[in-house]
Amino acid sequence: MIKIKTIIIFIFIAMLSILKANAVIKDSIFATVGSKAITQSDIIKEIKIILILSGQSFTEGQREALEGTAVQTTLKRTIKQIGVESFPSLTVEQNEIAEQLERLAQNIDMDAETLESIFIANGIEFSNVLDQLTLELKWNKLIRELYFDKLIVNLEEIDEKLKLIKPEKEIDEYLLSEIIIKPTSSETLDFEIEEIKKKIITNGFESVALTSSISETSTKSGDLGWVSENIISKTLRSHVKNTNVGNITKPIFLAEGVLFIKVRDKRKLKNNKTLEDIKNNLINIEKGNILTMYSSSYYDRLRRSLTITYY
Repeated sequence: MIKIKTIIIFIFIAMLSILKANAVIKDSIFATVGSKAITQSDIIKEIKIILILSGQSFTEGQREALEGTAVQTTLKRTIKQIGVESFPSLTVEQNEIAEQLERLAQNIDMDAETLESIFIANGIEFSNVLDQLTLELKWNKLIRELYFDKLIVNLEEIDEKLKLIKPEKEIDEYLLSEIIIKPTSSETLDFEIEEIKKKIITNGFESVALTSSISETSTKSGDLGWVSENIISKTLRSHVKNTNVGNITKPIFLAEGVLFIKVRDKRKLKNNKTLEDIKNNLINIEKGNILTMYSSSYYDRLRRSLTITYY
């Protein structure tokens, strides 16, 4: 209860500060994406959502970074909305939304009911969160449908990885979250990495994952859940193994982008998984990597096709 009250208080104080700065400004159009309008109140609402979902308190030093993140997140979501509206047959089941909502709440150590109470207390309709989760689920389904024939996994490579896995009575597992930023030119790579690091310090890892990651896990604040060491590649395993709980790995360079992993916890468990289980997990991970790459590509193409005007 104390934690809930604290969250409500710091969001309320934060928004008093933000709203005071905007008191003389009537709600007006901030930008248009194609024919869709984004208003000033949309940006303020997004700042509230980011603060709640990241569990961060507001400081004046955060203002610029928060506003920048809120703008980019709202733009990205609007572009995706335009994309999925072109495919009206896309549907999402209620149980899918409920599952994503539960994960989202768990990322900030609460249940869905408590999360809803916090949103209501801060004057935000909880339907905004449900709409965001629905959009991400539809977007991911769209990418799967568009690139279904591209989801080809090299089973020989998977089998080679399996050969390197030694059966153990106990196995290490890691509770992980990820951020993947899209590939960039060598000239701007260092700058992009430093910008992400600054955002993580300012807004928190989960908030940056939610707003800046190109991975399918962005809708879950980057949550990967508990991951067995057997399904982590040798390169990634060394990064994760040598990173203390609560810390973030150094940037890891992949074909689909630059990866940051947060190690949230570690544990040892009895190894009850068969090689077939491990193989299926490896296949699903590889398919997820392929989908992330095509999701980024499709989004970029869609964005270039739309006119974005700022006011």
